[in-house]
Amino acid sequence: MEHTQTSHNGVAPTPGAQRRVLVVEDDSTIVDAIATRLRVEGFQVQTAMDGPAAVETAEAWQPDLMVLDVMLPGFDGLEVCRRVQARRPVPVLMLTARDDETDMLVGLGVGADDYMTKPFSMRELAARVHVLLRRVERATMAAAAPRTGNLRLGDLEIDHAQRRVRVRGEDVHLTPTEFDLLTCLANTPRAVLSREQLLAEVWDWADASGTRTVDSHIKALRRKIGAERIRTVHGVGYALETPAP
Repeated sequence: MEHTQTSHNGVAPTPGAQRRVLVVEDDSTIVDAIATRLRVEGFQVQTAMDGPAAVETAEAWQPDLMVLDVMLPGFDGLEVCRRVQARRPVPVLMLTARDDETDMLVGLGVGADDYMTKPFSMRELAARVHVLLRRVERATMAAAAPRTGNLRLGDLEIDHAQRRVRVRGEDVHLTPTEFDLLTCLANTPRAVLSREQLLAEVWDWADASGTRTVDSHIKALRRKIGAERIRTVHGVGYALETPAP
């Protein structure tokens, strides 16, 4: 296991300052490149290069976010995600070498918030890290705010204050990204939102290259709340279906 404590090297503080990021990747070239870029962004960084070391470091260091490769020695990133999330919720950006939608959906299902397929640009990775941390900040602020009531769409209930979702009275566990995606669709029920709109609203990401991220999160969300609730408009985007008045 490699531990790397950040040094700003004269770089002015950025919004990432003081935030802790654990980078888990078994390729030393990639892990060094990611760590270097995140240091420039102002983050504190530690690294781990196998599954057991990742879980141990996450437990001891309590990172604010993990950048986590799927393929690792010891046990894979999916198992790392399961074990870490069972102890303490933490945003996870999953890295995968295969452009395999099944792997992406499994990653989202065990608690990852976003994914990137290799090869990727360090600029985009840094942007995704900032976006995930801003989402956590928004969630914390929403939880501390006075209750504003629930949104009911048939048997789907969204509690904004507690960031909870119920279907037919049963709690449904959503990741922070899934909750924000559902809320975005629910704000204008039956209206079609393009993938680009959803990227901008939910991920704060304007690059159309991320539209497959939207598609995979929609599929994960459908599995949890029911496929019939989200309508696909081919070539355009998605809409949240609601009961007829």
